[in-house]
Amino acid sequence: MASRTVSKDIITLRGSAAIVSEFFGYAANSILYNRGVYPEESFTKVKKYGLTMLLTQDEGVKAFIANLTSQLSGFLIGVACLNLSVAEWLEAGKLQRIVLVIMSQATSEVLERWNFSIETDPEVVEKGCVTLTLLISILHFPVRSGMAQLRVLMPHCRAIKEKSDKEIMREIQAIMRQVTSCITYLPCLEEPCVFDVLAYTDTDVDAPGTWIESDAKLISNPQMVKLHSFDTKIHKVDTLVSYKKDEWDEE
Repeated sequence: MASRTVSKDIITLRGSAAIVSEFFGYAANSILYNRGVYPEESFTKVKKYGLTMLLTQDEGVKAFIANLTSQLSGFLIGVACLNLSVAEWLEAGKLQRIVLVIMSQATSEVLERWNFSIETDPEVVEKGCVTLTLLISILHFPVRSGMAQLRVLMPHCRAIKEKSDKEIMREIQAIMRQVTSCITYLPCLEEPCVFDVLAYTDTDVDAPGTWIESDAKLISNPQMVKLHSFDTKIHKVDTLVSYKKDEWDEE
């Protein structure tokens, strides 16, 4: 008896939120490394997206990014989520943008803003497509009906999106490569820096206690470089970096 299983790359709302939040965690690490915000020796190499990525080993930064990405994805293991919190923003379509801001440690002047704009498919959010399993098994042997058996397991879900993991990974790879090459187009950061993360949400969202209201931390007259985007078919993420001009760029 021979059998073949054909599977489709089905993207769920929760799965898409997990992809986006995981991407942001790796992107944040890559930015902090490539911009020299933390020492090179405080990072370790890992394989992700078919690339060599670097992750911080600084306990404070690790905890900050891990907490942020777990909140964004909606997976807070062992923590009850009461009311609408950051843990649900991506799945609820309430999160519009995440911005990683690099500032002077001495003066708090904003030097760079790494902007990740997020568009969420409203149809998927509205129809609540959160779980889906699709499995087609074709058995190659004679059966009483004279036909092959076809089995489809599909919990009720009215909004379905399909995109292969490989295609999404290729799009993310392109962004990560651009982040790695940022030293070729961004000015050197010649002073100690710190970073902050801003979340732009719909106005009807109440921020949890771990978040506080903030100004936009804008740069006056910035230079801007648009990077690649990636799309899960549920969430689309556009990336843009804005930065302060070098003195020799001023007229």
